[in-house]
Amino acid sequence: MDAAEFHAEVYRIVALIPVGRVTSYALKFLPEGTAVPWQRVVSSSGAISSRGPGTDGAQRQREALEAEGVEVTEGRGGELRVDLRTAGWFPASVEGAAPDEDVVEDENEA
Repeated sequence: MDAAEFHAEVYRIVALIPVGRVTSYALKFLPEGTAVPWQRVVSSSGAISSRGPGTDGAQRQREALEAEGVEVTEGRGGELRVDLRTAGWFPASVEGAAPDEDVVEDENEA
């Protein structure tokens, strides 16, 4: 699998994340104007990346997640975080699934 195929597969899987849920994976290169629901991807600890000084990406991600019903909390240091125990999406498999399909019931829904 070359880099382009890998990224295409990542984008396909990210598109499966249901509204109101998040998962973790580092996405560095999304095409401009993408329909990939980037806001649903957070760090493996549930933190929302600041994206560097002077940027508003973390706040835009917070607003997009909250609009989908995901609770975002702010720590004492101002860091934004999602509780992966309640909002996490970690299906057993995504093989053959397409966006808006019932993927595989995950442990959070059991």
